[in-house]
Amino acid sequence: MKNSQITALFSAFILGFLAVPKASAQIQNADVLNAPIDISKDFQNYLNTFYFADELTAFDPVTGKGTIKYLRYNYKTRQAFNNMMMKPDVVEANEFPTTEYQASPELPFQIQFVSDRTIRIKTTSGPQFHPEKESLMLINGVAPNHPELWKYSKIEGGYKYTSKHGVVEILSKPWHVKIYDETGKLLTSTLHDSDFKNTYTPTLPFSYVRRNSDYSRSMGAAFSLEPDEKIFGCGESFTQFNKRGQKVVLWADDANGIQNETMYKPVPFYMSSRGYGVFMHHSTPITVDFGRYFSSANEMYIGDDEADLFFFIGEPKDVLDQYTDLTGKAAMPPLWSFGFWMSRITYFSEKEGRQVAKDLRKYKIPTDVIHFDTGWFDVDWRNNYEFSKDRFPDAQKMMSDLKDDGFHVCLWQLPYFSPKNTLFNEIMDKNLAVRDRKGNLPYEDAVLDFSNPETVTWYQAKLKHLFDQGVSVFKVDFGEAAPPDGIYHSGRTGFYEHNLYPLRYNKAVAEITQKEKGYTLIWARSTWAGSQRYPLHWGGDAETSNGAMSAELRGGLSLGLSGFSFWSHDVGGFATKSPENLYRRWAPFGMFTSHVRSHGEPPREPWLYSKDFLEGFRKADNMRYELMPYIYAQAKESSQKGLPMMRALFVEYPNDPGAWLVDNEYLFGSSMLVAPLFEEVTERDVYLPEGTWIDYQTKKVYQSGWHKIKAGEVPIVVLVKDGTALPHIALAQSTKDMDWTKLTLKVYASDKTTSATAKVFLPDGDAVQEIKVTKNGNNFDVTSNPFQGKTTLKTEWVK
Repeated sequence: MKNSQITALFSAFILGFLAVPKASAQIQNADVLNAPIDISKDFQNYLNTFYFADELTAFDPVTGKGTIKYLRYNYKTRQAFNNMMMKPDVVEANEFPTTEYQASPELPFQIQFVSDRTIRIKTTSGPQFHPEKESLMLINGVAPNHPELWKYSKIEGGYKYTSKHGVVEILSKPWHVKIYDETGKLLTSTLHDSDFKNTYTPTLPFSYVRRNSDYSRSMGAAFSLEPDEKIFGCGESFTQFNKRGQKVVLWADDANGIQNETMYKPVPFYMSSRGYGVFMHHSTPITVDFGRYFSSANEMYIGDDEADLFFFIGEPKDVLDQYTDLTGKAAMPPLWSFGFWMSRITYFSEKEGRQVAKDLRKYKIPTDVIHFDTGWFDVDWRNNYEFSKDRFPDAQKMMSDLKDDGFHVCLWQLPYFSPKNTLFNEIMDKNLAVRDRKGNLPYEDAVLDFSNPETVTWYQAKLKHLFDQGVSVFKVDFGEAAPPDGIYHSGRTGFYEHNLYPLRYNKAVAEITQKEKGYTLIWARSTWAGSQRYPLHWGGDAETSNGAMSAELRGGLSLGLSGFSFWSHDVGGFATKSPENLYRRWAPFGMFTSHVRSHGEPPREPWLYSKDFLEGFRKADNMRYELMPYIYAQAKESSQKGLPMMRALFVEYPNDPGAWLVDNEYLFGSSMLVAPLFEEVTERDVYLPEGTWIDYQTKKVYQSGWHKIKAGEVPIVVLVKDGTALPHIALAQSTKDMDWTKLTLKVYASDKTTSATAKVFLPDGDAVQEIKVTKNGNNFDVTSNPFQGKTTLKTEWVK
């Protein structure tokens, strides 16, 4: 082959490679645009100056206010046997004039009591000249303070506060704040430099860092970790379920998948197996080292120049209840949202939308929502809030006709506008976008600035126009790329606004939806603390693999342990066509999630797979629709109590040590245990908490402990807690056609069980009703019917 031919072939290869339409995603841990900010690096930089909290120099036990003295340190290096050692060492002040600045500053400290289970600890690294009056993360803008719920007493060397659920001790020198439960068990304590005298490992105590680069400061809140302590939460984290031994970076990121360490939905909240939870009330980047560097130290590296920490005492349900009392509980979504959502990337026309609706009914796939993704505009992805006139000649009539047939329409959109977008100039002229330091755009795209009330008004008007045409819900996509160096209308930079952006975005869509439609519902990808108020959120762009299916569950469980009641995921994965065997197993997993949507690269419609697959998908979907009364009641109770619909076993069984170790199964509501098949198998190992469990499909009875259980006709393992009456409803093709005047209570009870309970919530009801049934011969009778005249309750003993 001649050189010219080789050159031509090589050039063709390169051009072909560059022409591949699917560009690579962002490389993680690389210093590129919008890469997550890891604050811990500043606490490891020996060029910086560190201030260690040393002693309480003043304190008023009535107000809970005082001052902490901080000692100044630098890292000191020393070479020893071909290693460079580095540890903190006390240093003199380096400011001039020497008369003007403190070498060992005394700075504010405060403790408050939000409830008899909730303690707030605040410290600062310097004066606060622009304090935030109200916090978007707190449901009422500010946290209550109830010092009367805690009894104060003086103790040797410090101060003590006691409530019926716990004890807090504040020791003066060395300074410690120690938190105990009501039995006197130490839950956690601040760490002082003296706590590390027994180790050669240089570990930072409770402190703050002053950067040499710009003199900015960040707090490092160090707390103890006890042996065998486990940590859960931090948002939708796809890494190992137990965060102990991990370093977690809390920075909203387009994770481009669900098998990596970055997160679409970081939440600055976690809970411990020792009986407490922590909310880091900040929007700056945060890195938490849960004993990864030093196993007994929990280092919360907070980008902010103050630390505002809420501690919640109790079992998981108590902690979630208290946390969501503070930051908000999820609104209850409408009934139809719990039905099946049909989607793909993407339906491009009215013709396609009508055809998929026709086929869903033809093939008897119960469905309530059809989603139009990125292709309903004139140009794919160029979101301008207008249906393409060519491909959607009468979108309003289409949506009206679909509604008559039991289908709601969901539309995709995002808050970024490319220069070719027809709205771009209007956004710039009206100053609705985030700016850079010069007043230009930080990126080529205009990013809506939701900290600007005028932006919210403009944006909500666009959505209202579509609501008026018949849209039922919007997909709130993206939101993780707010410019970290941008200047926002709030007066703050993206260092403070980036993580708040998803919350502002979620709020803007949810509030116009509530105003125009009478319910709170979105379909969002990004979050921050408080976003749980605006359901619901889905798990991002999953790979089509067994590993992704497993990771999706860990992410959903972690988000549920961060205050989110409602969550979904793309059934079958997202990134490529779902292999039939994977899709077959993923479908029932989706059906036993609070909300369920098939979405991703086409095909997604079950009739475009084999006949056998279609029948299996229909059975899984039918199972969900017949269980709708159970799902609806559990959803209502979850929204009231701040509980996740899909919950880790230890939420219901905190005293079962085994329940804290399981991350590949879950409880769906309070009474059903679900174990998906993450491989192409017909059985799997399942851990059952205390009590008796009955297989929902095969009716086999199991006792607590480990079992190898075969899946039923639908490829998933589902068990029901003994003594549960599961409310069922006659199958319908949409929730609109369900007959709630006739319910069947299917009683799952072993031979020795004499009574069972059901929880029922009617679509027009005010509260969840608990119904008791008692054994009478070969069946169970309803003790009393609170829905007399509205709903008949038939019983059926499942044996």
